[in-house]
Amino acid sequence: MLLHEKADQAQALLAETGLDCWLTFARETELHPDPGIEQVVGAGVVRNSAFLFGAGGARVAIVANFDTSAIRAKGVFREVIGYDEDIRGPLLAALQRLDPRTIGLNYSLDDVTADGLTHGHWLLLQQLLSGTPYLDRLTSAAPLLARLRGRKSSTEVDRIRRAVAVTEQIVEQITSHIRPGLSERELAAFVHARFVEHGVSPAWPLEGCPIVNTGPASDLGHTYPSETVRIEPGHLVHIDLGVRIDGYCSDMQRMWYVRRPGESGPPEDVRRAFDTVVRAIDAGAEALRPGVRGFEVDAAARSVVVTGGYPEFKHGLGHGLGRAVHDGGTLLGPRWPCYGRNVEAAVEVGNVFTLELGIPTGSGVVGLEEDVLVTATGCEFLSSRQRELILV
Repeated sequence: MLLHEKADQAQALLAETGLDCWLTFARETELHPDPGIEQVVGAGVVRNSAFLFGAGGARVAIVANFDTSAIRAKGVFREVIGYDEDIRGPLLAALQRLDPRTIGLNYSLDDVTADGLTHGHWLLLQQLLSGTPYLDRLTSAAPLLARLRGRKSSTEVDRIRRAVAVTEQIVEQITSHIRPGLSERELAAFVHARFVEHGVSPAWPLEGCPIVNTGPASDLGHTYPSETVRIEPGHLVHIDLGVRIDGYCSDMQRMWYVRRPGESGPPEDVRRAFDTVVRAIDAGAEALRPGVRGFEVDAAARSVVVTGGYPEFKHGLGHGLGRAVHDGGTLLGPRWPCYGRNVEAAVEVGNVFTLELGIPTGSGVVGLEEDVLVTATGCEFLSSRQRELILV
């Protein structure tokens, strides 16, 4: 069971990250999801709850009595303690038994998937631990969460592979539907129907999944398909889409060119931009291996674009992919302040990333995105590479 795989992984990561105890402190998790709950608890809670992993193997859940049944049913925690009025007594008793020197909490300046502890709950925890030695032993569990989320198990990789495979089936269905006169929104509706047909959900909110761009007038970025922008001969059609299967995502971008009458292919500027994007992804993939830092992979791809005479793209080359379409851990991006320390982290075996970038042209944007798995010797493409424009 995946939940137990990740719990065992978390237990092992305590020593690796220098923690004696990992504490996920949460409440009303439907309103405030926490990365620790998602990874190793597998059930929501309402009242103040504490989930502790100890370096000696202890796993203790302290939850309201009406939440104990759901937590026990998951079978992760060897000890499930219920309370009615105040969590302080059982929480302090558990900490006294474990007596950890370092206690990791789910907060991070850089990694949103490690930042589940709200400020209010942090203040409450300080009150609960007031007068005890444990207050001074609190630190961030972000390194543990980054590795827990980033190092995909075989089960996780299999789920991502399935999501990628279905996405590619949908892409194949799109080609015959692209035609002049169709609006971006109509093309998105076609993709939505394919989601239903394949029994999958979108990898991000449906209104913006897929992102559809046709021609030079289309808005770029994380935008919504337009009702008024329509496909015309001479347009590039760009689609960014992903699906979620068994809780895991794909994220891919694919390209088509709609030929004008008498054209056998796209104009030279489009060909050159497309070739540059392909070569940049090649360079990023070549650099992607265990031990390399995120910014170094980004730099390899970015150099191809700039050397080709184009402005550098204003985003990172790739992000983690897994439970979230923008998963946590190492980021393949430049050393910009907005990315914090995520780009300084090392790539590890089992990481799954996207490799993506785009170049604008007079016919529209050229953008590609591939999904890759880091192996012991480099990277494996989970998606079938697009190396040629699909002609319509």
